[in-house]
Amino acid sequence: MAGGISEEDIQKVREANDLVAVIGERSPVKQRGRDFWCCCPLHNEKTPSFKIDPALQLWHCFGCGEGGDVFAFVMKTEDLSFPEAVRRLAERAHIEITESGGRPGEGAGRKARLKAVCAEAAEYYHAQLMRNPGPDASAARSYLAGRGLGGEVPKTWQLGFAPGRGSLVRHLAAAGFTAEEMQQANVALVGKGDGKLRDRFYNRVMFPIRDPQGDCIAFGGRVVGAGEPKYLNSQETPLFHKSQVLYGLDKAKAAMAATGTAVVCEGYTDVIALHEAGMRNAVATLGTALTMRHIRLLSRHARHRIVYLFDGDAAGQRAADRALAFIDGSMTPEAGKSRIELAAVTLPDDLDPAEFVGLRGADELKRLVERAQPLLAYGIERRLANHDLSRPEGRAVALTDALSVLAPIKDSMLAKDYAVQIASRCRAREEDVLAELAHLKPPRLAAEEDAAPASSAAGGPSFATRGGEGAAPARGRGTLSSAERSRRRFERQLLALAARRPDLALAHADALAQTQWHDRASAEVAQSVLDTLADDPAAPPARIVTDAARRLPAAANLLTAGAPSGGASDERLAAFLVEELSIGDAEDAVAALRAQLADPARLPADEYEMLFETVAAMQKDLARRRAAHKSAG
Repeated sequence: MAGGISEEDIQKVREANDLVAVIGERSPVKQRGRDFWCCCPLHNEKTPSFKIDPALQLWHCFGCGEGGDVFAFVMKTEDLSFPEAVRRLAERAHIEITESGGRPGEGAGRKARLKAVCAEAAEYYHAQLMRNPGPDASAARSYLAGRGLGGEVPKTWQLGFAPGRGSLVRHLAAAGFTAEEMQQANVALVGKGDGKLRDRFYNRVMFPIRDPQGDCIAFGGRVVGAGEPKYLNSQETPLFHKSQVLYGLDKAKAAMAATGTAVVCEGYTDVIALHEAGMRNAVATLGTALTMRHIRLLSRHARHRIVYLFDGDAAGQRAADRALAFIDGSMTPEAGKSRIELAAVTLPDDLDPAEFVGLRGADELKRLVERAQPLLAYGIERRLANHDLSRPEGRAVALTDALSVLAPIKDSMLAKDYAVQIASRCRAREEDVLAELAHLKPPRLAAEEDAAPASSAAGGPSFATRGGEGAAPARGRGTLSSAERSRRRFERQLLALAARRPDLALAHADALAQTQWHDRASAEVAQSVLDTLADDPAAPPARIVTDAARRLPAAANLLTAGAPSGGASDERLAAFLVEELSIGDAEDAVAALRAQLADPARLPADEYEMLFETVAAMQKDLARRRAAHKSAG
């Protein structure tokens, strides 16, 4: 059951919404063989890399790596939760679904209760800020006044103060909320020492965090005086996912629609200061870098452009460097109507937005925002500024560094134009720089190749053995060895095959249960596949993917990444992968035993001899299995 919707109704909605038809309403699709292809609706591209399998009712984009079933498509394109996607598709198919409260603590009823907890907590915190006569509350009021957030500001933004000491827990309990509800809303936690329920926030100025509809779903707290951490946000809850929420969006979306521009900064006080100064299109991320989910959310309200407003201090500059990861085809003229203009500006003199407005006024900040550079130009300028362009050595390094910013869009005319400008700045020949641009490899594609399963869209299964020919080369994966990357690739390939062919998953259920998964995500997905098939041995691939994605959002991308080969080749591939992982587990076990043999003094002589013989026998058996396995591959 999901959000009070039964599995029977979910399956009914799935069957009534053909995946090709649903996606075809968003993007023109063309059939190639048994599959359909289109340009990805989630990112901008000129060459279709978005594949739809009508038989399995699954999709996968080989450009951005996203994938899933019909529910996942609606969730990702419309920023909906799973129950919301089910309801949307039920409306499309004119299907009536019966919703219940579900088990206690689940579904829409649970979310309504958690929102009620947050709303009551916000009221309580606000009352403490406005009326608590104690010295701590007085210090909180002084802090806000010192930041220019006095007067009507606390009322407008429902700012508050958390005294701690269990006062909120007592207040919420008196209002009829349970300990479980307080913990799920993350306004209370159980103490490790005594097991008592305690307030999560203590001696902090409180900033209610709201969803786009204006409902309080979480909190941010700024410590009063000294203390760490300075800012403390709610943890992830059924209501709150910080990578999908922007502070102030409920108040900013109207101004974004009117101006066509969104201004993104880094802190609560920055947003409030800008709004109070008349810049009501400002929002802030919540302790995370801006994500593509944020950008899609903002682009629904700000049709013209999104401006990053970075602090001038070191932290702000690190955030500016991270922002360059969002450069992609959506920023080029080729993207057409779907183009998203991302721009950036760094505030001078190490000021943050609230300080800048206080010292220099909102009009000056508006002028800076209007003159914000496109993110591409901003990134190139930052890279060039890091090098001494007066020296040949500095110009050579600067050219390579600045040109790398263009890698994600290297085939666009815009990239070529910027490359010519870089050539001029670095005193290099245009034809040489354009040739170097053409040979750049987009970083996203490099990462995808490294993470892709051994089966590719073009060539079918690749039976590469651990650490041997066919293993992925090392490419920016930190401490993971070539053998470990191969191992994890085989894990993902087996799971994708299990989702595509549930009959093979059932045939190899013991192997799926016994494999010592190296990747924790793979272990989670494997357990989900087994749970789904235990509940319904006839479950279709789309349900397997849906169930796994509800447990682990990234599972949909993993399970749809494999390419279908069909028939006996699937069975051969499954047997190969099961044996490959089994041999790997045995090799890990031998390695662990050999580690014990490394120090003979730690074991009695007879035990050491027995262990030595065991390891020798296991190694002999492994050599036999590996030889047979290699010949079979």
